[in-house]
Amino acid sequence: MTAQDLLKTEEAIGFVKETFARELARQLHLSKVSSPIAVLDGTGINDDLNGVERAVHFPIKAMGEQRAVVVHSLAKWKRVRLQELGIEPGRGLLTDMRALRPDEDYSPIHSIYVDQWDWEQHMAPEQRTSAFLRATVEKIYAALLLTEAQVAAGYPEITPVLPAAITFLHAEDLLRRYPDLTPKQREHEASKEFGAVFLMGIGGELTHGEAHDGRAPDYDDWSTHNEEGYQGLNGDILLWHPVLKTSFEVSSMGIRVDKAALTRQLALRGCSERRTLYFHDMLLTDQLPQSIGGGIGQSRVCMFMLRKAHIGEVQVSIWSDAVRRKLAGTGVELL
Repeated sequence: MTAQDLLKTEEAIGFVKETFARELARQLHLSKVSSPIAVLDGTGINDDLNGVERAVHFPIKAMGEQRAVVVHSLAKWKRVRLQELGIEPGRGLLTDMRALRPDEDYSPIHSIYVDQWDWEQHMAPEQRTSAFLRATVEKIYAALLLTEAQVAAGYPEITPVLPAAITFLHAEDLLRRYPDLTPKQREHEASKEFGAVFLMGIGGELTHGEAHDGRAPDYDDWSTHNEEGYQGLNGDILLWHPVLKTSFEVSSMGIRVDKAALTRQLALRGCSERRTLYFHDMLLTDQLPQSIGGGIGQSRVCMFMLRKAHIGEVQVSIWSDAVRRKLAGTGVELL
């Protein structure tokens, strides 16, 4: 790949990011805000993801060696920020999140560098329903559809592939459809069949005694029984990647825990001691708004929209020389 080709790719990445962020903000009534790369340790603000990933720690000399951690994501920070900024119901915030996840296993869709649009919207307590969750997902999907159409208009080599509507399925549905497959295999089959899927209810135990995938207990609500008879008010947006020929997650999101869900999920995960942490205490003492939010992978969206086969083609990360040589031999040029 020539320098001119690389520059064209960089310009296309910028176009995708600008187009999608603008439309996402319009659809969800979001205001762009600044955000941290690190937070103080021991506050409960940083996210635990699946509960096993190590955060990057460092001491701060000017604060008496108090330790800070590089964020994993901003799910809990955003909710505090909604309260601090006095954002009214029906509106929210959008930020460019940058994170390091050194425990990630390298793959065509994973690196240790994470960039995503983190968004959070203030909602009313009566909106804690799967219907509101679905309506929000449809707005995000509308932003994806518009972005793909704009990319195809500007780059004729790109042919639109997204279906006109996203399909909603619960993790329990997938278990019934494909009882002999692993969770990732179920996602693969559903994405291949429908093209775009919102998979609901991730984190809670299914009827066979296991969760579809792990979720931390203190941001998404994965345990509340909804009006559809299922458990969970959260989920993932999955697309069928036309180059990789596989299910491709671009977003994890959901209605956030209220006091009842937080208390229940902390108990289910055996970590009720977190109730005394800064974030958790604020929520349990009614200092935080009800909200819905999530993260949408910037590099993932660029990979999909530009039909790239490797995440290193749309972001600059750290790769071994061996990986670079191997990928170069297949025509993949890492940024």
